[in-house]
Amino acid sequence: MIFNSRLMNPLCFGVLVASLISCSPSYMNAQSKLPVRTITLVKQDGTQIPVQVEVADTDQSRTQGLMNRKIVPEGTGMLFIFDRDQILTFWMKNTFVPLSIAYISSEGRIIDIFDMEPESLKPVVSTRSVRYALEVPQGFFTTVGIKEGDLLTGLPR
Repeated sequence: MIFNSRLMNPLCFGVLVASLISCSPSYMNAQSKLPVRTITLVKQDGTQIPVQVEVADTDQSRTQGLMNRKIVPEGTGMLFIFDRDQILTFWMKNTFVPLSIAYISSEGRIIDIFDMEPESLKPVVSTRSVRYALEVPQGFFTTVGIKEGDLLTGLPR
């Protein structure tokens, strides 16, 4: 095989551009027609981590969730909004990527964080009544240092 260094730079550039496009909100909208917004995870030390989320606030969008996705880029996710506080139960039917879920109170406090396995039918239940659920790529909360008790800001009411 012959290595051509003149082709390498454009090739690397193309891979970089493709990576950036895949992490952008336009990529998310290509997967669904849900609105995209930025919310902020706030650690107890005040560190803020922005997350681009698709907003699932209807029965249909909440039922569909992240089903049938082949990728959920780091720094993105789906925010599920409910009309009232309640015990929430999620599962991973037809969801092909490993996810982590945070159950969040109406005040924006993270109550629970659980990891979920692709295509599992095992119910993942909140430990108390909550208003929101946030799904992100599995391990994201650990990577950025978010824990139960931390906050989400920028939540719609």
